[in-house]
Amino acid sequence: MMTPTREDTELSKVHVADRVAEPSLGAPPALQALIPPEILAPRDRFARARYIATLDPEQDCEQIGFLLASCEFPWDTTRSLELALLRTYGVAKGTPLLVETGELIRRTQKRYDDTALILAEIQENGVSHPRGRAALRRMNQQHGRYAIPQDEYLYTLTTFVFEPIRWNARFGWRRMTEGERLAIFHVWRRIGARMGIRGIPEDYTELERFNLEFERAHFRYSEHNHALAVATRNLMLGWLLPPVLWPAAAPLIHAMLDEPMLRALGLDPAPRPIRALVLRGMQLRAAVLRRLPPRRRPRLVTRQPHPSYPNGYRIEELGADR
Repeated sequence: MMTPTREDTELSKVHVADRVAEPSLGAPPALQALIPPEILAPRDRFARARYIATLDPEQDCEQIGFLLASCEFPWDTTRSLELALLRTYGVAKGTPLLVETGELIRRTQKRYDDTALILAEIQENGVSHPRGRAALRRMNQQHGRYAIPQDEYLYTLTTFVFEPIRWNARFGWRRMTEGERLAIFHVWRRIGARMGIRGIPEDYTELERFNLEFERAHFRYSEHNHALAVATRNLMLGWLLPPVLWPAAAPLIHAMLDEPMLRALGLDPAPRPIRALVLRGMQLRAAVLRRLPPRRRPRLVTRQPHPSYPNGYRIEELGADR
């Protein structure tokens, strides 16, 4: 395990003012600083897409990833990564450990905030920036406590690649280009390499094949899957609704999930009219967004308030304490 340098330790401290301030009140993340102002705050809805088309999907993958996640599709990215988290709970051979630790059942909001912030530090700053390295180190420290099989590590990585892409194909206000999809692949391949994940395919199609074959082989129902899924689903419902309304609203989330995922998690399919209503609502949202002016400020997860850290956070303190 790498020992943090003095520079990394200092840069992993986040002052209270920077933690909750608007991005304009503090130093921008490293990747934001690379992007021309007219692309960060364009007047044309498709200006960023044209700019991204001039970049190289592999060499510039982190900059493209930042633009997609923070500027073009911020809400979609957050929702799709939440589904990616849920999807990993369909792998029955991996969920007993997750339940045993108790973190995802008893402290669901904190685990959500920890994961969101660690990944955001990497995605907003890059894997080679001191803050990105500090976040990767913290993630590896957390995972290093457990004997997690390499194929489960790799599968989890694939969900972060393909769930945002699949969500975009269903609900995006515009479709990602091939170059943008490749950039997401290369971003997560870089992250996976620094996590020590072995055997990451070098080809997008090969990685997608692994994702699909792994699910066919390992998606199985278990009580552990169900407990994790219910805890996470209820967390999401609790952001908007009181507990008394959770049972009535649960089908709205179930409507977003495919049949293999529902079976593996032990969740009831949404009634057909509710599913149709949800899908139609998401299509309407995409059509409206396509006609609205573009976002003129990046949505930075590291600058958003997080319930578990009302006074801000330090990278080295994210995650479980023991």
